[in-house]
Amino acid sequence: MEMKKRITLELRNRAPEKVTELVLDNCRSSNGEIEGLNESFKELEFLSMANVELTSLVRLPTLSKLRKLELSDNIISGGLEVLAEKCPNLTYLNLSGNKIKDLSTVEALQNLKSLKSLDLFNCEITNLEDYRESVFELLHQITYLDGFDQEDNEAPDSEEEDEEGDEDDDEDEDEAGPPGEYEEDDDEDDGGSDLGEGEEEEEEVGLSYLMKEEIQDEEDDDDYVEERGDEEEAEGVQGEKRKRDPEDEGEEEDD
Repeated sequence: MEMKKRITLELRNRAPEKVTELVLDNCRSSNGEIEGLNESFKELEFLSMANVELTSLVRLPTLSKLRKLELSDNIISGGLEVLAEKCPNLTYLNLSGNKIKDLSTVEALQNLKSLKSLDLFNCEITNLEDYRESVFELLHQITYLDGFDQEDNEAPDSEEEDEEGDEDDDEDEDEAGPPGEYEEDDDEDDGGSDLGEGEEEEEEVGLSYLMKEEIQDEEDDDDYVEERGDEEEAEGVQGEKRKRDPEDEGEEEDD
């Protein structure tokens, strides 16, 4: 009783027109309905009412956007034809653990044209001979029965797939990093190092070249000094000769 009051209060406190997912598992229904659950939940896409002691779906509100309906572990034995009227866009229906015994009961689901997955696990109908083949033949629109297709391939879990997709994207982003960032840094580092080496080489070449020029200039100056000295010596000798010649001539005249 306390669970029922809590669920009812919770439903009343919510803005029903904004709710897309609603889980009411383990609360107790009264006369085939849960108080507070009504047609004002017009945006509802997922509804779970597992183990709420439902015996009929007659009082289920019209939920035209509902895609997934969980009704496991109740006491439903028939009246499935109302689902096509109240929830025409269902793609997933879980009726496991109910009181469904005959194929004629399941036949009422033929009008759910969008239905892709049906779960009847732990219902008496599963004890029928050729149960799976008969249901697939009766409901051409479904792909998965009790979690497997006709070739026994397991149905994918949409929630797990979404989580894995998000993780992969995150990893790719972490590995890739911002485009071009590291390449530009490497290019700048390489350019900087090449430039530094080039400058050092130019400095070394410039210093050696200047030192060689200074040495060469000193050698040229020494050569010039030596040549100048030789020329002065030669001029001195010639001057002495000239002085001596007139003297020699005077001596000859005196003789």
